[in-house]
Order: sequence, then structure tokens, then C-alpha cells
Amino acid sequence: MRIEVPGIPAPQGSKRHIGGGRMIEMSKTVGPWRDSVIWHTRQACAEPLLGPVQVIAVFFFPRPKGHYGTGRNATVLRPSAPMFPDGRPDLDKLARAVLDGLTQGGAFKDDSQVCELLTRKKYGPRPGCVLVVEPLEVA
Repeated sequence: MRIEVPGIPAPQGSKRHIGGGRMIEMSKTVGPWRDSVIWHTRQACAEPLLGPVQVIAVFFFPRPKGHYGTGRNATVLRPSAPMFPDGRPDLDKLARAVLDGLTQGGAFKDDSQVCELLTRKKYGPRPGCVLVVEPLEVA
């Protein structure tokens, strides 16, 4: 299954204990992002996959304005602009948020089923994430 989730990808960071065995997310952006992943997963998935699965997740981020020239070159990428977004957010934290969203959205029963995970951060024309979730072939 292929799932496209628009929006700025948000990392799942640390949680804070608030008492009574309750934990809350430290990040305010991860909740809406994960809700979007859940919603788009439910639209694409009829029933959860069973057994081992592979997940491919490509996260797209908008380029900062500083990567482009000025004036009539405002649409031209500067030669010094990096090819990949090598700063925050961390790729592993982005993957955690998406895997939790896929689980809650019904792509699979538990993220422990994920035996192969390929992730990448890129600059793209539209921010978001493209997810491919497939059964892992057992040979």
C-alpha cells in the first residue's frame, strides 16, 4: 500500500511524566502530524497486514529561502545549497512518529512487525511523507 501524507513531518520526541502513570508528548506538533498519518492510513488500508512487513518512508521538507538567489534569481537554487536536509528533525524520531501512526491507523497490528525499514529525508516541492507498506517476502 502507498500512503501520501501532506504537511510538515514532525518528530516524536521525548515524553514527560505528569503523574498517575500518565505521560504527555513534549512536542506540540507531533500530535496533529500523527493524526494525519492515522487518517491517511485508514483511507488506504482495508485491514491490517499480518506477519513481517517492510516500510519505506520518504520525508519531504521545504527548502529555506536562503537556498535560493535574490531578485530575478529568486527561483534559482544557489550552488552552495545542500542537497539534503542534514539538520533537525532527526530521522529516527520522524520514523517513530510515522510507525506509531501506521499502527494506530491499522496498517499492521504492532510496529514490532516491521522487519525492514528504509527512511530518507529530502527537499521536495511539497512537504509531507510518502509511505510504502508491504508484506515482507519470506523465502
